Amino acid sequence: MGTALLLHTLAATVWVGGMFFVLVCLRPAAAALEPADRVRLMTGAMQRFFPWVLASMLILLVTGLWMVLAVLGGFRTAGLHVHIMFGLGIVMILLGLHAYVAPFRRLRQLSAGGHWADAGRNLQQLRLFITINLVLGLTVVAVASGGRYFFR
Repeated sequence: MGTALLLHTLAATVWVGGMFFVLVCLRPAAAALEPADRVRLMTGAMQRFFPWVLASMLILLVTGLWMVLAVLGGFRTAGLHVHIMFGLGIVMILLGLHAYVAPFRRLRQLSAGGHWADAGRNLQQLRLFITINLVLGLTVVAVASGGRYFFR
C-alpha cells in the first residue's frame, strides 16, 4: 500500500502541478512574446510535458485501481470520496487523452508548418482542456485530502 500510495501521490503532483505551472506561470510569461515565438515555446513545453502526463495517467489508473481492489476490498466497500476521486480521475484521463490526440497533435503540425495563427487557435483549445483538468485535479486533491471526513 505504501508504494502504491507514494507513486499515486507523485503522479498526481506531476500532472496537477504541471498544469498549474503551464497556466499560471508559463502562459502569462509567454504572452509577452511574438505570436510565432509564443507558439514555438508552448509547443516545445507541451511536447516535454505530455509524456509525463501520459505516464502519470497510467500510474494513477493502475495504483488507484490496485488500492481500491486490493486494499479497500473493491468499490462496494470504498467510501464516497474514493468514488468521487475515481470518477473525476477517469474524466481527467479522457480529457487529457483528447487534448493530446486532437488539439495538441494539430498544434504540433501547424507549428511545424509555420501556420502561427491556426496554431495559436489550437493552443487556445489546449488551454481550455488544461484549465478544465486543472480545476478537476484540484478538486480531486481536495477530496483526497479531506474527503473521508466530509463524505461519510
